[in-house]
Amino acid sequence: MPPLSVVSFPPSLADQLEDLLPQTQCTKCGYPACRPYAEAMATGDAAHNQCPPGGMDGVARLASLLGKPIIPLNPANGIERPRPVAVIDETLCIGCTLCIQACPVDAIVGAAKQMHTVVPALCTGCDLCVAPCPVDCIAMVDVTSGRTGWAAWSREQADAARARHEFRTSRLRREKEENDARLAAKAAAKLKAVESEPALSPEERAAQDRKKAIIQAAMERARLQKEKMAAMATATGAASRPTGLDDVSAGVRKQIADVNHKMETQARAKDKQ
Repeated sequence: MPPLSVVSFPPSLADQLEDLLPQTQCTKCGYPACRPYAEAMATGDAAHNQCPPGGMDGVARLASLLGKPIIPLNPANGIERPRPVAVIDETLCIGCTLCIQACPVDAIVGAAKQMHTVVPALCTGCDLCVAPCPVDCIAMVDVTSGRTGWAAWSREQADAARARHEFRTSRLRREKEENDARLAAKAAAKLKAVESEPALSPEERAAQDRKKAIIQAAMERARLQKEKMAAMATATGAASRPTGLDDVSAGVRKQIADVNHKMETQARAKDKQ
């Protein structure tokens, strides 16, 4: 029996456009990642001058594929610049993990309440870790000596960044699904336990029914929330990232206050010198 042949399809326009993007996943184009931007260009919903990391060289590449004129970068999306790398001030880091959650390519390592650090070779210079940091301990440092756009970024680096972003997206989706399954199993077990409780009187039966109603309502809320999150992921292509202190616990807030007090004290002491 002859071996089965594998049918391969030519890459779509969105695939080809994505291949021309630097894969920094920085969202400066106005989309949550490089792939959604490529899809928007393919459908005509986005212009080909919205990627500052690609620079004018990137605009020229996209224009050539789309058969459109080369136009200046849209200043609303940012400017072409040397590629930076994030650097964390270890003396100020409080281990809140917000930068880890924000990094689209898993370039930051660390654990809760432990000092974090950036792996320079993995950092795409997206800037997304800077805003969430509650103690302002992350700086972006230029590492390409004036080289900008594709002159500061290679095809190999872009491919590696895309692979890390896709792996991270898959991991987060899997972790959420596993957590949802655990919660659903826990709720189902509670419901089963309630249903198996003997009802010795009408009052106890009423109490049992109230327990069941509460658990069923919680399960329904979880189901609706899961559907809502799935719809948002489909619409945006990426999960929302923390942008401030909304997700910070009271303990972390106290650490932030202590760091700010320390910095103010050092500044006052310096002024007196």
